Amino acid sequence: MAEPRDSPTEDEKWLVVDGRRWRRTDPAIPDDELARLKSHLGRGRSGVRTAHGDAELEATRHRTQLAKVGLGERGTPWWEQTDAERRERWESALAELDTLDD
Repeated sequence: MAEPRDSPTEDEKWLVVDGRRWRRTDPAIPDDELARLKSHLGRGRSGVRTAHGDAELEATRHRTQLAKVGLGERGTPWWEQTDAERRERWESALAELDTLDD
């Protein structure tokens, strides 16, 4: 994991698209975990578009929410968390997301 800095810049925290500000992904997430979280996010987003019925839609939205929290894009801002809290966030999100495939 990269050496943390005291305070990331605004450009490191936010991505602006068409005037709307979006929280960036936590840069401390290791590449393999990042790939897994993005895979779950993609499956969740795809599932939202193709869901048949309320239960399926709710399940895919849950997957999307878990992935976004794991990525640090929702929930407590990653720059306000300790390194241990950040790791716990993405590891617990992945643990729960992986059970959705069982």
